Order: sequence, then structure tokens, then C-alpha cells
Amino acid sequence: MTDDTAPHTPASHRRRWIGWSVTALVVLLLLCIGWVVVRGLSAVTSLQSVKTSASQLRADAAAGDLGSATDEARSLAKHADSARGLTSDPIWRAFEIVPWLGSDFTAVREVSQIADDIATDGVAPLLEASDGIDLKGFGLHDGAIDLAPFAKAQKPLSAAATAFARASADAGRIDTGALLPPLADAVSELRSTVDEANGIVDALHGATVLIPSMLGGDGPRTYVIAMLNNAELRSDGGIVGAFAAVRADHGSLSIVGQASTADFPALSDPLPLSASTAALFGDGPGRYIQNISSIPDFAEAAPLLATRWQDRFGTRIDGAMAIDTVVAQHLLRVTGPQQVGPLRLDADNVLPTLLSDVYRLVPDPRAQDAVFAGVAGQLFTAALHSEDPRALVTQMADAAAENRIRLWSAHDDEQRIIAASALGGALPQDTAAHPHVGVLINDTTGGKMDYYARASITVATGVCHGDPTTRVSVTWTSTAPADAASSLPEYVTGGGYYGVEPGSIGTRIAVYGPAGAAPTRIRRDGVEEKVQTADLDGRIAIQHEVVLAPGASSTITVDYTGEGAGIRSTDVVHTPMASDPKIESVTLSCAS
Repeated sequence: MTDDTAPHTPASHRRRWIGWSVTALVVLLLLCIGWVVVRGLSAVTSLQSVKTSASQLRADAAAGDLGSATDEARSLAKHADSARGLTSDPIWRAFEIVPWLGSDFTAVREVSQIADDIATDGVAPLLEASDGIDLKGFGLHDGAIDLAPFAKAQKPLSAAATAFARASADAGRIDTGALLPPLADAVSELRSTVDEANGIVDALHGATVLIPSMLGGDGPRTYVIAMLNNAELRSDGGIVGAFAAVRADHGSLSIVGQASTADFPALSDPLPLSASTAALFGDGPGRYIQNISSIPDFAEAAPLLATRWQDRFGTRIDGAMAIDTVVAQHLLRVTGPQQVGPLRLDADNVLPTLLSDVYRLVPDPRAQDAVFAGVAGQLFTAALHSEDPRALVTQMADAAAENRIRLWSAHDDEQRIIAASALGGALPQDTAAHPHVGVLINDTTGGKMDYYARASITVATGVCHGDPTTRVSVTWTSTAPADAASSLPEYVTGGGYYGVEPGSIGTRIAVYGPAGAAPTRIRRDGVEEKVQTADLDGRIAIQHEVVLAPGASSTITVDYTGEGAGIRSTDVVHTPMASDPKIESVTLSCAS
């Protein structure tokens, strides 16, 4: 009988060993893939629960329900800790080095860590701070604010602010360009949410430091408030139209003086200005008090306001604030309708009334000043005695987020905190992940025609011919009626006094790019023309003079290349207007 079985040679042993090894590796790889898939899906579920808990936590806090907020915070922490644990084991970390997909695994782990850090180090001290503050009334009662709880909340809010700032920085370091599109969008949403929360918590911490001293906890303070009129635009929101002096004494606020620009004659010797302000606006802001709001950095503008008031009335000024007309709309949403002289104002009609109709109803400029002073005084008093202080704080926070409130303190320790916040009204600070571009709008009509102006801003980013490029396009449009020259009051059209035909809108539009970037291509309606330039703290501003007839529009386009250019997450800062500009971010077309 013959044995047909082949002999077990060394070669066959090697083949069999290789076959078993490959099979084992494949099985192991499949097990690892199954492991990370199961844990990845569980992590995603946990992160979705984190998002849900965070939304509910925000709603509970806004409603002043600290008990429910605390319970929701525990749930958030539990889900965040779960997501972090699911994405931190050695197998998950090994998949982070896999080509093409490794960056996605890394991003999921980093997102989980950020969520866990916020839940552990940020939310807990935030709730501790909230426990000492009346979330429904914010200490406001009968026109005064209780200052004691704010001092008590400083320490826990400092810890929370540190945690949120760290989380914001960590989120900013995640490279979304290497991620799959759905994950890139999710990370971008997380980044925006964390950045917003960081700003809010930082502002709360700053408020607990500033409020006790700025509201007279250590002795009376006096502030000058400039009211800006958006119908005649300036960089900060509008021309200075009226003033109020406010006294703060141990949390109690009262108006102690009012004035109009007519009380401040032009100076023969202008106050000193920065080189960039002088390059864009000449000596006007230093000579005419109404033009001080052309200065884009409020830390430069506010001391001029304080100086002019002190020189005129002899009152020592501890700080300054600028608010625009849209803030009145926010206040009326809290106070309800108000009767001011011949005007009945509510949140729906206040803007057309104060920015347009008043010049027809009250043609005398001095009488107009009296109306604006009356509106300011009545809204101030009504807001301080509001039956819903939480709604008041919410509306003021919304106005601040729209850059309609700017603040400065003459006390250096306070000003350092203000300057680092959105209320400081400074030019934006760029980061590697978040550069900024900006648009400054200043009227040259000498009337109130900007009520009829509209703007749209498009930011296109990409790489063309090897150069990272950011293109800023501003389209400026007049919606004035065709017969504006004859149908609108001369006070509104300017009457041609400053060289702009009645009915037309004259405007200086300045575009500035990311810090360090250089303008390489400048066009207005596709054609080069003479422009003004200025260096705004490392940002190159390009300013055009534009005059529009009723119904006309014009588009300014500036390309920036170099440092900070070409980044998708570029933010836009602009002059606050009565009608918010339409803002769009798109991918740059190199063919254009």
C-alpha cells in the first residue's frame, strides 16, 4: 500500500506558518476594527448625550433653575467621562497612526477630552458661582444692584474661565482640514460652541471683578455715555448725537447730566490722534466731538470723550461708554412701549422713528436733541426699574454681542480687563485658527441717509497659484427712494453741504485684512482707483470713497495674501448698522 501524503518539508512548514500568521493577523485586525467601531459608536452616542445635556443645562441656567442645572451637569459629566474612556485605550490610539483615517480617530479622542475637561473643570465651578447670584434678578432691585454676591463669585468663576479658555485653545488646535467632511463640520460646530461659551464665561468672570468697583462699591463714580446715531454711520456704529453723565454709588445709578454735540464747539487745536486714525480720517475726530466715533479702537476714542466732557463741565470722569440706537430697541423689548413727548415708541417702530421719521416730525435740530435726551433718560429709568431684570440682562448681552456697547475705564486695572473683552471695542486679535477681516463704514453725506444703506460682505478663502488668499468683497447699496432729494428733509439728505448731491449717499468704506497679510489686488466694480491706506496695528486697511445715487450699488474687492490669509474659519468684524449686513463665507475661485 502506497502512502500519497506529501512529506512535511521546511518550505511547507514555512508556508503553513505564514498562512496561519496572516490568518491570525487578519482575525486580530478584524477584532480591533470591531473593537474601535463598537467603542466609536458608543463614544458618538455619549458625545450626543453631552450635547443634549449641555443644551438643557444652558436652558436651566437661563431660567434660573439651579437645581435642575446641577442635575444636568452631573449627567453631562457622566457622558463626557464615558466618551473620554471609550477613546483613550491603546487600540484606539494605535488606529490614530493609520494613514488617511488616523486624524479622524485623533479628532474624536480630542473632542472627548475637551468635553470631559469642560464638564469636570468648567461647569462645576460655574454652578458654584451661580449659587451665590440671583440668576432671576441679578441683584437688581428698585434701580440698584446688590454688589456683594459678585465679589463672592470671583474665585469659582476664575477657575471656570481658566478651564473654558484651555478648552477653547485645545479645540482651536484640531486640524479640520485633514478630517472627513462630516467630522470636520462637527468639530467646527464644537469649536464655535466652545468659543462662545469661553467668551461668555470670561465675560462673567470679568463682570464679577469689575461690577463692584465700577458701580461705586469703593466710592462714587461718574461716567459719560455717548449715544450713537446709526443713520449717520461711523466706525463704532454712528455719529455721536447726545450724551448723558451717570453717577454710580454703591450699586445705585442715576443720570446727573445731559448734553448734545451743540454744547461742544469745534476745537481750534485738535486733540492728538494715532497715526492710523489720522491717515483714514484726518484731524476730524480730534477736532469735532461728533466724529470721535470714527476711531475704530474705543480705547483711543473714549479718553477723548472723557476729556471733552471734563473740559466742558469740569466733572471728573471715571470712564466712558458708547451705545447705538439699536440698543434702544433692545431696551424697549424689556420695558414695553414708552411715550416720549410727541413720540410713542415700541420695539417695532423705534428704529424708523429715531433714525428717519423724527427729522420730519421734529424739524428743529435743537428740538430733536431734546427728544433724544428724553428718550435716553426715560429708557434708562424704565430699564433700571424693570420687573424682569433677567430679560434686561439678556437684551444687553445681545446688544453687546452685536458690538453695540463699548466700554472704557480711566482706572488702569479695570481697563486691562475691559480691553481683553468684547466690550473693549478694540480691533480683533487673530489666532492661527481664527483670523479676522473687518469693514469700517463712515458717512460723508453730512445727513442721515444711512438709514437707507444696506451692506453685504463676502469672504472667500483658498490657495491660488500657491498663495493662500483671503478675498473680502463689500457690496454697498442705496435703498433711498428715487425722489429722495425732494421727498426727504434737508437735514436727512445733507442738502449738498458737504459736496454730496441731495438724495445720494456718500461713504468711506475701509476694508482691513488678517494681521500680517498684504493687499495684492484692489478693485471697485472691477476697476482700480485711488484709495487711502493705513496700518491698523499690523492690519492693512484700504479705504474707498463711494457715492451712490438712489437705487445704486457698488462692490469693493480686496485680495490679501500672506500671514493669516486663506484660512476657512475667517471671522468678519464690521461697523454696527441699523440693518445687519448679510455675511457669507465661500471657497475662493482662482479663475475669478
